[in-house]
Formats: sequence, C-alpha cells, structure tokens
Amino acid sequence: MFSLEMTVIVFGILAAVFITQGIKMVPQGYNWTVERFGKYTQTLQPGLHLIIPFVDSIGHKQNVMEQVLDIVPQEVISSDNAMVTTDAVCFFQVLDAVKASYEVNDLPRALQNLVMTNIRAVLGSMELDAMLSNRDTINAALLGKVDEATDPWGLKVTRIEIRDISPPRDLVDSMANQMKAERDKRASILRAEGEKQAAIEVALGEKEAAILKAEGAREAAFKEAEARERLAQAEASATEVVSKAIGEGNGQAINYFIAQKYVEALTTIGASENSKVVMMPLEASNIIGSVAGIGELFKEMKKDA
Repeated sequence: MFSLEMTVIVFGILAAVFITQGIKMVPQGYNWTVERFGKYTQTLQPGLHLIIPFVDSIGHKQNVMEQVLDIVPQEVISSDNAMVTTDAVCFFQVLDAVKASYEVNDLPRALQNLVMTNIRAVLGSMELDAMLSNRDTINAALLGKVDEATDPWGLKVTRIEIRDISPPRDLVDSMANQMKAERDKRASILRAEGEKQAAIEVALGEKEAAILKAEGAREAAFKEAEARERLAQAEASATEVVSKAIGEGNGQAINYFIAQKYVEALTTIGASENSKVVMMPLEASNIIGSVAGIGELFKEMKKDA
C-alpha cells in the first residue's frame, strides 16, 4: 500500500516536471530559439508553446524590440591633425533571432566596437570645421556603413547619433578668438558702411540746401529786377508828364527835377555815418511844394486819360 502511494507521488512529480519543462510561454517582444541536443531546431514566437522535455531546450532569448546602445567616448584625430573626443548612441533592432544568436558572439560588444571603428574612419577623413558643422552628414555615413556591416548578424541599425564632439580646450579658445575677430571685423565693416551712408546723406542734404539757396537768390534777383524796372517805368512816366507840363508853359514843373535831386542828396546825407545835421535853404519848402504840385498835376492827367 505504501509503495503504491509512493509510486503515485513519484509519477505525479515526474508529470509535473515534464509539464513544466515542456510548456514555454514567450513574452511579447521576444523570440526564443529551441535547441535539440545542442542543435537549433526552431524559433518560438510570443505566446504559449510545447516542447519535448529533456530533449528540447531554450537556446537564446532574443529581444526583438528596438534597443539603444551607448557608445563609449573615444579620441579621434581629424584630417587636419586636431584631436577631438566623441561619443555616440546607436539604435538597433534584431530582425532575425537565429542569426543574432548563432552568427555573432556577444552582440552588444561586437556592435559597439563596430560603431567605434566606423566613427574613427568617418571623422578621421574630415577636417575639424567640417566635423563640427556636418553632424547630419556624419550620422548618415555612419548609419549606412554600420547597417551594411551588421546585416549578416540579423540586425537593423535604425539610427546612429553623434552626441558630442569636444575639441581640446586650447583649440576651443583659439576658435573663440577667431570667431570674435570675425565678429569685430563684420562690426567694423557695418560701422564704416553706416558712416559712409551718413556722409552721403549729409552731402545730399547740403546739395539740396545749396540748390534751394541758389533758387531763392535767383528769385530775389528776379524780384529786384522787376522792382527796378517798375521804378524806371514810373520815373519815365513822371519825366514825360513833367516835360509835357513844361511844354505847355507851366514853369513850376521844372522844380520837380530839382526837388528829385535834392531829395536824393538828402537821402545820401542821411545814410552817412559822419554827418547827421542838414541845413535846408528857405527855397527848399518851395521846391517841395512844387513836387506836391507836380503830384497833383500827375493825378489830373491820369483822370483826363
């Protein structure tokens, strides 16, 4: 009786072991390889699977989701002999679990060394200025080379990004001084252009002012000439009137010319800075009266006309 119970227990334990060893549940995002006596036989996809216990075993559990691999910093010499320190990050995905399991040993380490080698090759063929200003070109070149090289491993390299390119401190200071000199040069050029434009604007303003001044002087001269012409016309008319009056027997008309000269003399004497006292003879009042009489005569002739 005791032996029968022990046999049932043993068979139960063996059945549990067989079931445990034969039932495999693969999580989402993974592929498992199955080996029979050490040789690959199949790949298990996510889900529940049955294998032969103690005959089949799980070989490798491959992560088929996109993964990220940090590339350790390294020093690279550019084509113009500048030493820089670079680090990068690589994104990849396992497409073929069999190749990733059996075509390469220690996949992450192999991929890291491959990326580092290609970084030295790509950056070493470039000058420092191109290296610092063409990140996208560098990333594209690295992606093409590494993706092609990892194809036999069943990988798809999706992205390679250069995170940092750090020149030595003395080189950074030299570049900063060069950039400062370039900025100062551009500022000097802009300042000179501004001063030149300002001088041009000032010259144009002076030119416009001179033109306006000349036009004003010309207009004033024209007005003055017109005034002199009108004055001459008035004097000619007055002379004609006086002459006509003399011809008609008016002896007082001759006093007009005498009074005109006398007034002109008084005007000249009054404008002088030396003498301000004028002695007028008694006949001056008569002469001035004659001028007034000529004025009345001139008015009467205008009325008759």
